[in-house]
Amino acid sequence: MNFQNKVGLAVALVAMSVTSTFADEVSDALQSASDAYAAGDLGKTSEAIVMARQALAKQQSDLLTALLPEAPDGFTRTLTEDFSQGFAMAGGGSGAEARYDSADGATSFTLSFVADNPMVASMAAMLGNAQMMAMMGTVVKVGDTPLLQTDGNISGLLDARVLFQAQGAGVDAMMPLVQQIDFAKVASFDKK
Repeated sequence: MNFQNKVGLAVALVAMSVTSTFADEVSDALQSASDAYAAGDLGKTSEAIVMARQALAKQQSDLLTALLPEAPDGFTRTLTEDFSQGFAMAGGGSGAEARYDSADGATSFTLSFVADNPMVASMAAMLGNAQMMAMMGTVVKVGDTPLLQTDGNISGLLDARVLFQAQGAGVDAMMPLVQQIDFAKVASFDKK
């Protein structure tokens, strides 16, 4: 099987693997890629694959956004709408971020998730090992998830692909909201 046939087969398999749940921009772009490839137009094939990847990253970011906790009493939550837009230039991935502000303006912090980005892979050596985490700060557990507390920040690595961060206020202010996060759900946010 030559290279073009392998690429065509790969595009077709990806297109077929998209479930009806995602029968939208992703499947449409994959179908366009498959059609363009069959017609011998590699430029349009590449363009359609990029469009499919962008649409998929948007869906993944939406799934992560849904896992950010609502604002606690006395706070407002503001989603950072363009949080993951620059990820394509930084190696790809998806993410979500929310800013939490107290009504009196005294406390403000952000919670964020970044998935499948090279930055996350670079953090794996530190946040994927409890001994390394203990050398950098205090390790606390939320459910079964070890998190690193250091310099007023809380960080964790979930399933070796999702970076969680809470930053901007004292740990005491952020931890009650962090404890509401279902980290097992976050770790498998884009799996059924």
